[in-house]
Amino acid sequence: KEGRNVQAFEKVTGADLIIDDTPNAVTVSCFDPVRREIARITLERLVKDGRIHPARIEEIHKKVTEEINKEMKEAGEKALYEAGIVGIHSDLVKIVGRLKYRTSYGQNILKHSVECAKIARILAEELGANIEIAKRGAFFHDIGKALDQTFGGDHVQVGVDIAKKYGLDSQVIHAIEAHHEGISAESIEDHIVAAADAISGSRPGARRESTE
Repeated sequence: KEGRNVQAFEKVTGADLIIDDTPNAVTVSCFDPVRREIARITLERLVKDGRIHPARIEEIHKKVTEEINKEMKEAGEKALYEAGIVGIHSDLVKIVGRLKYRTSYGQNILKHSVECAKIARILAEELGANIEIAKRGAFFHDIGKALDQTFGGDHVQVGVDIAKKYGLDSQVIHAIEAHHEGISAESIEDHIVAAADAISGSRPGARRESTE
């Protein structure tokens, strides 16, 4: 209908629909991975339902958004529980859950964060370092990747801003800032966080180059 539904879909979801580039395929394109996932599910449900018009697009998008927000909160809670981290602000838990939809070289960032926290705990125990600081620094080192595509800028700086906003320990914040050598590592915990990140990212099968 003169592209009316496509335009309505793009306006409501904030994602672009690319049609006819590949035979029998529709590509959902968006820099925000959460918005893209919501758009993808919305599109699948609309096609399955068959009743596609602007009001229906809004209705299904709203329902899917609520479901994904609930899923993100649950994913954040589960990841923090797995990492053995408690006492985190509920809004920060939701931000953690966003990492479920973010990948780096094919590696899921939420799983990577949990893995880093576990590696950091083992290293800290072996080296007699502060286990809680190392564990939290490793878990939250990539938290900026949850929002960097929304706010723009480097994920490390975005992560530091998020950590400060939600009152994380200053040593944890320093470890986040130092994990890519943006600033010099000052403590054993800083080195442990960087090491945990490197171990998790470089283990066989963790990451792959994307030809796309």
